[in-house]
Amino acid sequence: MTTVLLTGASGYIGKHITLQLLNQGYKVRASVRSLSKSAEVRDAVSPHLVDSSNLDSRLTFVELDLEKDSGWSDALNGIDVLMHTASPFPLASPKDENDLIRPAVEGTLRALRAAKNSGVKRVILTSSVAAIYGRELPTGVESYDETMWTDVNHPVGRGAYTKSKTLAEQAAWNFVEKDVPEIVLTTINPVLVLGAPLDKNFGSSISLVERILNGKDPMLPDLKFAIVDVRDVATMHVDAIKNDSTKGQRVITSSSTKSFIEIAQLLKASYPKSKVKSTKAPTFVIRLLSLFDGSIKPILPQLGKPMTVSSAKAKQLLGINFIPADVAIKESADYLIKNGFIKG
Repeated sequence: MTTVLLTGASGYIGKHITLQLLNQGYKVRASVRSLSKSAEVRDAVSPHLVDSSNLDSRLTFVELDLEKDSGWSDALNGIDVLMHTASPFPLASPKDENDLIRPAVEGTLRALRAAKNSGVKRVILTSSVAAIYGRELPTGVESYDETMWTDVNHPVGRGAYTKSKTLAEQAAWNFVEKDVPEIVLTTINPVLVLGAPLDKNFGSSISLVERILNGKDPMLPDLKFAIVDVRDVATMHVDAIKNDSTKGQRVITSSSTKSFIEIAQLLKASYPKSKVKSTKAPTFVIRLLSLFDGSIKPILPQLGKPMTVSSAKAKQLLGINFIPADVAIKESADYLIKNGFIKG
């Protein structure tokens, strides 16, 4: 039985990957920052397992910290595949960008060094489209694709989260190329990830839908999002393990692009009694609001920017038919409403 060390297993995406790994017959050694999180992961995936027998032997846990060396060597012992998904993803930019960049870059390199020392030859790394779109599109090109890299000096690319994902992925490719070419690396680069979580502990991306449903903003910015369902993201991670065509490749996961207004209109049509507002805000108003709401500041450089992302490579290499973005949006909303995250 192939054994996978999955870092970041308690995350929104991590839980879905854990579930799919188990359902496809893999043995999972799940890393969490605290072993107290192990019950949370087990409880989240258990109701959805095809076979829940022998779960204690098929799903085990280790405690790892992206910024500490302790435990990594033991965690990689006997592992066939390292799947590194752990990385910070805040809603608002931190005061010090290094609070994001350092654990992202150092954590990635720490995981890869441990893989090297343990003889692990296959690594799947969760990156992001943020490592791709922080730049201008080349003349005559209409979509962002895997050949492109974010420019960390570009107005979009220099945001703390975007920079952290870019530098972490670049560090991974450079390390493999120069220090351990025997490691076969694949990076999965998701766009905005939506879709129903497996439990009530989920990350920042779903908060976009929550924010719209709660009517937090009187008007919405001129902003577009490439969207992918969390189940497709998990599928691509798991399928990449045995898919030779993904070896040494970056692969974007994206279903389609929706504007903030289009998302709001879809939600308002589905939940007419909700507080959803779908009026487009003038850009100067958004800039003014950002002075009082730190969660808005990271989006300023992206106002009015097209977010056309190519999914051709994912379809070619993995044969995936992406779940429609509308489904991911509506199932996110259904979950939030059903579980009491939407106010009155």
